[in-house]
Amino acid sequence: MTDVAASTVPTACLIIIGNEILSGRTQDVNLNHLAKVLGGLGVRLKEARVVADDEAAVIEAVNQTRARYTYVFTTGGIGPTHDDITAACVAKAFGVPLLRDPEAVRRLEAHYAGTGRELNEARLRMANVPQGGILIDNPVSAAPGFQIGNVFVMAGVPSIMQAMLAGLTNRLVGGPVVLARTVRCLVGEGELAGGLSAIQDRYADVDIGSYPTYREGRFATSLVLRSPDAARLAAATDEVAALVRAMGAEAEVVEGAA
Repeated sequence: MTDVAASTVPTACLIIIGNEILSGRTQDVNLNHLAKVLGGLGVRLKEARVVADDEAAVIEAVNQTRARYTYVFTTGGIGPTHDDITAACVAKAFGVPLLRDPEAVRRLEAHYAGTGRELNEARLRMANVPQGGILIDNPVSAAPGFQIGNVFVMAGVPSIMQAMLAGLTNRLVGGPVVLARTVRCLVGEGELAGGLSAIQDRYADVDIGSYPTYREGRFATSLVLRSPDAARLAAATDEVAALVRAMGAEAEVVEGAA
């Protein structure tokens, strides 16, 4: 991909917020889901950061990434407890007040009515939104996320995050969708490196990744090629497969980054 073309491709970053991720108590699965959804829209996920429940760290991460990428997504830290600080931090990053959003309150009231659970002040904190924020629907548990500028603030619970993301994709403008092919072979990376480097030089617009593994008692490699240009992707894949076969090995070509 040329520099000019690359400059027009929408990019994104995910900020994963929470001490529980950094401590190992919780394993993040949101990154994988977001990357797949954005990839299908033609938005390149270029970076992911994991940030502690620390005000200064969250503000810094939001301000750095929103200036660098087309879209920024955050997950985690929008619940009712003392360590749920994301909304307040995003408000400070944008230099606007954090307000109690009437529509968010209405949604929470409707959700808690008849449940026997009190909509107390702690739960009402989930209706606090930076001034100018646009709500992101939460069809799972009602408490909304929000968008402000190019930043989308979502829950950390995977089922809720996925539902929120599904409802906001119409707000995103994508670019060319990246296609992928994989060449699998029972050849070690070291043997492929020289020839693969030469192919990459000839196809600078195709991203070629080499991923070693071990199967059938032997070293093996999956060579993943990605490009929005189907013709260039096919040509580069043919050359990679030919390289493998020239070494006397079988080249299994599959669609996608398998």
